[in-house]
Amino acid sequence: MTTFFFKIIFRLLSSLPLCILHRMGALLGRLTYAFSSQYAARMRENLQQAGFSLDDEQGRRLLAQSIAEAGKGLMELPWIWGRPYDEVLGSVLECRGMQHFEAAQASGKSIIFLTPHLGCFEIAALYMAQYLPITVLYRPPRLSWLEGLMRAGRERGQARLAKADISGVRLLYKALKRGEAIGLLPDQVPSQGEGEWAEFFGRPAYTMTLVGRLAQASGATVLLAAAERQAQGRGYVIRLEPLDLDFSLPVPQQINTALEQMIRKCPAQYLWSYNRYKVSRGVLPPDAVKES
Repeated sequence: MTTFFFKIIFRLLSSLPLCILHRMGALLGRLTYAFSSQYAARMRENLQQAGFSLDDEQGRRLLAQSIAEAGKGLMELPWIWGRPYDEVLGSVLECRGMQHFEAAQASGKSIIFLTPHLGCFEIAALYMAQYLPITVLYRPPRLSWLEGLMRAGRERGQARLAKADISGVRLLYKALKRGEAIGLLPDQVPSQGEGEWAEFFGRPAYTMTLVGRLAQASGATVLLAAAERQAQGRGYVIRLEPLDLDFSLPVPQQINTALEQMIRKCPAQYLWSYNRYKVSRGVLPPDAVKES
């Protein structure tokens, strides 16, 4: 009964205009911030860790915008997953840096898209899936009823999902070998044995090593991708930026540095509430690693 109820609510929300959902999301973000002290503290801490002062007018404005944008990110999901594919594609007003994608295709290289928790990270893969097959790594949701909605919403065009396990990683390797594209969230905290500590805004963050292994094995072009929300629910602008990796240096640190630069261009839309600095189960904390 509960599953049926949530699915009905989800479908009803997907029928609303994007601008309305974004307004609802901004309100939801403010309510969450007001009633969850842990959520609010983490958001403030992460913003300050990134060097943003919250004591002046500019900092307070950034905090308020970040609170609203986090809520928008949740409330836009029914629209992204539930609307017809053509309509979702039509919400992308512009794709800047498309020449980097075209250059990779012209050279015959496969492509690794790295999409951080910035803006509407759901729409980037769907947009690129109209041009070529793309396999996206994902973690199944804790709510079982959400799995079907998620897969139906994400697996459109030429987009396919691969679970974040050994079998999913094999699918990524196979897709790159076929000259296709793959997509990953590079700032998602990996499990034990799948990452290493690298500075992110001046603090050690456990960062996936999979990107480096995939890129070095395949010779793929690596592109950062972010979809920025436009005001009044007008749609999205996608930015593609090349990332030239030097495999003689730690790749996770190169990725984090590139992410910092991308985030600073649109800091209000980064998901500052995400627990980026958590220690995964079984992973030695950075201080213990240094001592050993």
